Amino acid sequence: MLLIEDNRADALLLQRELRVLRPDAVVHVASDGDVALSMLRGTDGIHRVEPGLVLLDLKLPKRSGREILRELKDDPGLRQIPVVVLTSSTLAGDIDGCYEGHVNAYVPKPVGLTELRHTLRAITSFWLEVAFLPGAAP
Repeated sequence: MLLIEDNRADALLLQRELRVLRPDAVVHVASDGDVALSMLRGTDGIHRVEPGLVLLDLKLPKRSGREILRELKDDPGLRQIPVVVLTSSTLAGDIDGCYEGHVNAYVPKPVGLTELRHTLRAITSFWLEVAFLPGAAP
């Protein structure tokens, strides 16, 4: 998995909870979209990662999460990776804009730890266990 989150406290919490839910999974963290794109493409001297799922915050430094989403979905080599926006924004414009940009799901960040665990469990279970993606044989 690749977590794109600039808030260090949120990133550490999400990474910890993802590791508890998925002890076998590798969780990479990028603090901004440019670093994430370099990780996904293996550019700028950064080792290439191939996540089965991207969790993307909208409020990022340098470029917004929507810009990063657009670049991911415009890239033929990356567009099939499921991208779930996990953000504090519940603005209709953000939600609509992300779906116009072909996000796979838009999920508001839960406030409490119990709710966060439930949400992360639902996201990872669906995308990593239930859904079949292109190139995966049943």
